[in-house]
Amino acid sequence: MINEWSKVRRPEQDELERRLEAAREGLAERQLKIRDGKVPVFVLFEGFGAAGKGSVLGKIIKNMDPRFYSVDTMKSPTEEEMRKPFLCRYFERIPEAGRFVFLDGGWVEEVVSDRVHDRLSDGKYKERVDSIKRFERTLTDNGYLVMKFFFHIDKDVQKERLETLEAHKNTSWRVSKEDLYQNRHYKKYSKAYNKYLDDTNVSNAPWYLIDGSDRKWAELQILELLNQGIDTALTNNGVAVPIIQNIFPMVKMPKLAEVDLNKSLTDEEYDKLLDKYQEKLGRLHNELYRRKVPVIIAYEGYDAAGKGGNIKRITGALDPRGFEVHPIASPLPNEKARHYLWRFWNRLPKTGHIAIFDRTWYGRVMVERLEGFCSENEWQRAYNEINEFEKELSDWGAVIIKFWVQIDKDTQLERFQERQNNPEKQWKITDEDWRNREKWDAYEVAVNEMLQKTNTSFAPWHVLESVDKKYARIKALRIVISEIEKALKEN
Repeated sequence: MINEWSKVRRPEQDELERRLEAAREGLAERQLKIRDGKVPVFVLFEGFGAAGKGSVLGKIIKNMDPRFYSVDTMKSPTEEEMRKPFLCRYFERIPEAGRFVFLDGGWVEEVVSDRVHDRLSDGKYKERVDSIKRFERTLTDNGYLVMKFFFHIDKDVQKERLETLEAHKNTSWRVSKEDLYQNRHYKKYSKAYNKYLDDTNVSNAPWYLIDGSDRKWAELQILELLNQGIDTALTNNGVAVPIIQNIFPMVKMPKLAEVDLNKSLTDEEYDKLLDKYQEKLGRLHNELYRRKVPVIIAYEGYDAAGKGGNIKRITGALDPRGFEVHPIASPLPNEKARHYLWRFWNRLPKTGHIAIFDRTWYGRVMVERLEGFCSENEWQRAYNEINEFEKELSDWGAVIIKFWVQIDKDTQLERFQERQNNPEKQWKITDEDWRNREKWDAYEVAVNEMLQKTNTSFAPWHVLESVDKKYARIKALRIVISEIEKALKEN
């Protein structure tokens, strides 16, 4: 892409100044429209060191209301960030609806640097590129405007700017060892950048090459491109996007009506097996921590199916310093204003830790679908988006265990009545639970579709027959142990 790039002609000074003034005013006006239209805007500034990203960004934001944007300078990932998936720190920074986020450097710089320094094999590089393209597409599919600018300068100009910065004590700190290495190996970096830009120049999030040799001209290019992008985003706001066909390996799943709910254990069997499996899981938890393997356990199921009691038997075996349980309720305003997966990216465990979710990202294709909290296009799209999310976690090295806790309608009614009649348990039953019960058949249809479309080989579903809660608890412990042991053997 860089190799074939033809610089756009710089206008004469008078024309440049006139267009700059119009573009600055235009961005200020459009920022208000973005706020009112609740369109989130994610702007990425990448490029060669000393190409002027920071100074031009400073000029761009001068024309904007500071209450509705934020700027992040992305450095090398911290030790904490390196214990999360590669994309996690970028997903955490996506903007709320109606706001701008500007990144000074990002995933491009990280990937290219790792590639140049031979920290990424060909296979891992391709995996990263595929992840990034999925990340950018899921944002644009969900109404985000993603603008990507690459600042280009030649080797001599870069060298001159680095020397100027180094010569003054107040600016020398801005020159990193990586910048100097980049200039010495300019051709190698140029080749790596060129390949990356070619690999990720897609229609939903194209690259814009910016001539960084003239900062004022660079500012004008970005302002005009931003304004054009915003106009397009506002025009297309709320438009449905195509549903992507699943590409991941699926495993056949039985329908809920085919599940045998008559399975049970005696009290004696339960007590014996509970002690045995909890003791074993406790030992495995220590090994997970030592070998830095993350585990994600997801629970879904009908109201009163026994998820809480099941989770309690899992956590009873674990070191409390190494796990966290996330009860998931309706999204908070700041969560609702972002991509629906954002709040789950923010709750991922560090390597060696366990995260347990009491309800999950599958709310998109169940509650949100049936209650009309999202459009049909949104929940239909979500199957693939969820599979992609779980593929990211799997590629990161996470053990993903998904439980559907199953009961029948009569058992649910019995447990609802028990809760309602017991003062100590009344807090567990709400009017919403009764309303959901009225939609049992609709939920069963939705759940069956969910299980069929998201039962991937890398993140399969496990049905827990929970009419007998004790049976379900022991089965869950068995599965967790089995999946962890399998992962440790492969690790």
